[in-house]
Amino acid sequence: MAEQLVLDLPFRAAMGRADFFVSEANAAAVAALDGWRSWPGAKLVLTGPAGSGKTHLAHVFAAQAGARILPAADLPGHDPASMAEAPALAVEDADRIAGDACAEEALFHLHNAAAGRGTPLLLTARAAPARWGLALPDLASRMQQAGLVALSPPDDALVAAVLVKLAADRQLALSPAVVAYILPRIDRSLGMVQAVVAALDAEALAHQQKPGLRHVKAVLARLQA
Repeated sequence: MAEQLVLDLPFRAAMGRADFFVSEANAAAVAALDGWRSWPGAKLVLTGPAGSGKTHLAHVFAAQAGARILPAADLPGHDPASMAEAPALAVEDADRIAGDACAEEALFHLHNAAAGRGTPLLLTARAAPARWGLALPDLASRMQQAGLVALSPPDDALVAAVLVKLAADRQLALSPAVVAYILPRIDRSLGMVQAVVAALDAEALAHQQKPGLRHVKAVLARLQA
């Protein structure tokens, strides 16, 4: 069968609370975010490796608390007092601004504005604040006073559930045999799961067939080459 041209169209996975699968790898983090009204000092740092689900949980928090989400690198130029008027705030990739004087100062002022109003503040990062390497001492001390919860690398149950969920988001039905074949052959990273599903979607569209083991083997061979 001749392969069809596949267009690389934008795709956005569902980010709601019902779409987030809870396993041992993330149960503590989910519980901490569900209890956002009780955060000490109204602030929490959520840590985890790339692809562990930090962004998804930030969106879950935003839906629950009415939070505004902004990457830490984009804070300069925003008025912290105006931002703190939001019902809640979520700042992503806070650790990546270490050494950026403007961004560090912007986060410092946003933190103070939020604290002054009692606005809940969620920050996501790959590591705990003590390891960020912040150059602004006052910001470093305030970040280290925040509550801290960590996402563990995805376990088998989480990887399998996300694989099925992301495939369903693309109207792909993966058989148990296909899921069982993929699971031990990919890295424990939600980023890798996303890449596999996107490649399977393209493969299925190109061949106009439901993804089977033949397609899976071809996709994994290309991704791991």
